[in-house]
Amino acid sequence: MAQIYLLVAGVLLCSIPAYSLGWNLPRSHSQENKDVFQHLEQLQRIPSQWCLKDRTDFKFPWKRENITPIQVTQGTCHHHLMLQQIFNLFTTEDSRAAWNNTLLDKLLSSLHLRLHRLEQMKKDNLDCRDLGRAAREYFHGIHVYLKAKEYSPCAWEVVRVEIKRCLSLM
Repeated sequence: MAQIYLLVAGVLLCSIPAYSLGWNLPRSHSQENKDVFQHLEQLQRIPSQWCLKDRTDFKFPWKRENITPIQVTQGTCHHHLMLQQIFNLFTTEDSRAAWNNTLLDKLLSSLHLRLHRLEQMKKDNLDCRDLGRAAREYFHGIHVYLKAKEYSPCAWEVVRVEIKRCLSLM
């Protein structure tokens, strides 16, 4: 079982760079993505396998094979929207209560840096209304899940793993 988790972690770590979808992001952005991913990894408080019964399908709106050429050209916009939603999720009072605040602050700092850099790249003012709606619906489902599970440690762990998956697909 541990080998499967190591394999999954390896695949996730290798698939982080946003430029893997053809988006022309500098290598510094790849390192920043890795930093965000690493901080998410450090937040883990309980083993994920303890929370298998709490797993759910959050219905991530995009799959690599379903990404259209239009979405590829809107990659910066998409990336920004998703990171903004992740930032919003982890800046809540409930998030502060769930995680080690020092580690959470590192994650939020990394996300803030990423968002700032993407905002500089987003000067094209790409219209990504449809992408925004899909991202908001996806994260609304995560918020509903957390509330239904009363923000339990396992619920947060399931969400942490989901956000790592989300980042690996971006």
